[in-house]
Amino acid sequence: MTPSDGYLLDNRQTEAGERFDAFASLFDPTTFRHLERLGIGPGWRCWEVGAGGTSVVSWLARKVGPTGTVLATDIDTSRLDTVARSPVEIRTHDVGAQEPPARGFDVVHARLVLVHVPDRERALRSMIDALRPGGRLLIEDADPALQPLTCPDEHGPEERLANRLRQGFRRLLAERGADLSYGRRLPRLLREAGLRQVEADAYFPLTSPACTALELATVRQIRGRLVEAGLATDEDIDRHLANVAAGGMDLATAPMISAWGRKV
Repeated sequence: MTPSDGYLLDNRQTEAGERFDAFASLFDPTTFRHLERLGIGPGWRCWEVGAGGTSVVSWLARKVGPTGTVLATDIDTSRLDTVARSPVEIRTHDVGAQEPPARGFDVVHARLVLVHVPDRERALRSMIDALRPGGRLLIEDADPALQPLTCPDEHGPEERLANRLRQGFRRLLAERGADLSYGRRLPRLLREAGLRQVEADAYFPLTSPACTALELATVRQIRGRLVEAGLATDEDIDRHLANVAAGGMDLATAPMISAWGRKV
């Protein structure tokens, strides 16, 4: 992620930790399945880009063991202190604006990062440059435009309000340079960048405690921005949070598209 005074989802806010926990519950099984398929094991050199939280970094550290390395980078590493021990190295780094922090990696992974990076092309090129020949890249990113609704089954006023607030969230993201249809392009972009054996799949969570936790944390985190932009009122947001907390809504996240390939 690239630093910006306008970045919508600051890692230092209390709700950021709740969001990372929800992402871990929702997406870690998919991420770990893909990394396992790439063959990760003892001695591997890994770069976790835009790490944010600790769940993937900790899993990678267990897989590579004491003979491997895990470099975890982000523009804000404040939530990574608890995993800052061998084989993990923590470094502040902007993947969309700086050269790779190292080279010769066996695997480079980024999850829910590039959609927020203004210079996505440079970031992707940087990650590929950091791979050794034969190294593997795994990029996982959301595609909010592919499924733009909080409640795909919009059958009542609670769901209509939820979807209106999600529209506001998407508008705020787009105004800050997010590409809301980036995920679907990943397979093509990896092929055009020269990677081989490119494959992809998608995961679309619908109705789970983690979806609920993510919605509550996200709306609380962006509440002030929504009101300031005239996209919602405090009354709208209070009503929506109460509706979600009541537990009777089927809440969805944007699909996460995972794409992977091998450097020649």
